[in-house]
Amino acid sequence: MSTQSFTRRQFSRLGVLSATALLMPALLRAQPRPAAGAPVRIAVGGQSGLYYLPLTVALGLGFFREEGLDIEVVNFPGGGPALQALQAGSADLCCGAFEHVVRQHLRGVPYRSLVLLGRAPQLALAASTRHWPLKNIAGFRGLRVGVTAHDSSTQFLASLWLSQQGVALDEVHFVGVGSGMEALSALRQGRVHALSQADPLITMLEQRGEVHLLADTRTIKGSVEIFGGNMPGACLYAPQGYVQQHAAEVQGLVNALVHALKWLQTASPTDLARVVPQDYLLGDRGRYMAAFYKVRETLSPDGLMPDDGPATAIRALARLQPESATTRVALDKTFSNDWVRKAKLKFQL
Repeated sequence: MSTQSFTRRQFSRLGVLSATALLMPALLRAQPRPAAGAPVRIAVGGQSGLYYLPLTVALGLGFFREEGLDIEVVNFPGGGPALQALQAGSADLCCGAFEHVVRQHLRGVPYRSLVLLGRAPQLALAASTRHWPLKNIAGFRGLRVGVTAHDSSTQFLASLWLSQQGVALDEVHFVGVGSGMEALSALRQGRVHALSQADPLITMLEQRGEVHLLADTRTIKGSVEIFGGNMPGACLYAPQGYVQQHAAEVQGLVNALVHALKWLQTASPTDLARVVPQDYLLGDRGRYMAAFYKVRETLSPDGLMPDDGPATAIRALARLQPESATTRVALDKTFSNDWVRKAKLKFQL
């Protein structure tokens, strides 16, 4: 897969211009909603990562089918392109970072989180032990950081940490490398100096001595240290119009994902091995399981949004986009716990 390089100037322009018009291929141009009875289309950015494990489990164990739903997952390299597919009408909902929901509200677009999958971003920024060229990072020019895709949560974490170190982000090239083996190849070939990715890739690289960590949100403690509060990670979100028009469908989707979260609280390595597709293991089952146990505490136990989650997210965005601090966002409109509470009653959580 070819890579794309992005600077902060390009990132800033997307706040004004239509991301869909700039970046989406013709096949993702706006399409009409499929007829009744068609599959529910969920866009996701990098489904093989542990970031989306609850979605993988719900699909693999038939929890969506139990709710009477036919699901079509449309996978993309990262969260940015997945969001663009939703904007273009090529998906009905999106499984991605909660920060995308907040960003859309800052732009006046009423998206809503329906169920929280991760109570931390579960991402890490890791420098190559072979190709990291820096002693004084603030003075370096031409830094290349591999992210899943442009406008993704991996780019957001990398930007946040680098800016805290005094790095001029206009001098940083964010290179879209996808996830999994594509990202691994980019690091080993020296096409990037560092990677911002989810597990299992980061744990595998750590254990092989190929990277050292710069920022780590794969634990609740590490996430709180970086964000200053409970920073929501992955969630299932949708346009408010879709939520209003498909109430029963939405409840079924939330039920399935809450069911998966409950299952994951007690899942064993053997349980996971029969659900997770083999190619998601990146050829190393043992390290995949080690990564799972590392991030397990960050999986939401029940799908509820923490009380301080939305406020933490908007503070984090304001650190990179100070102008957003003056934009009023009704944080209670960015999510709802109502569907999750009903699912908790169903599954006795």
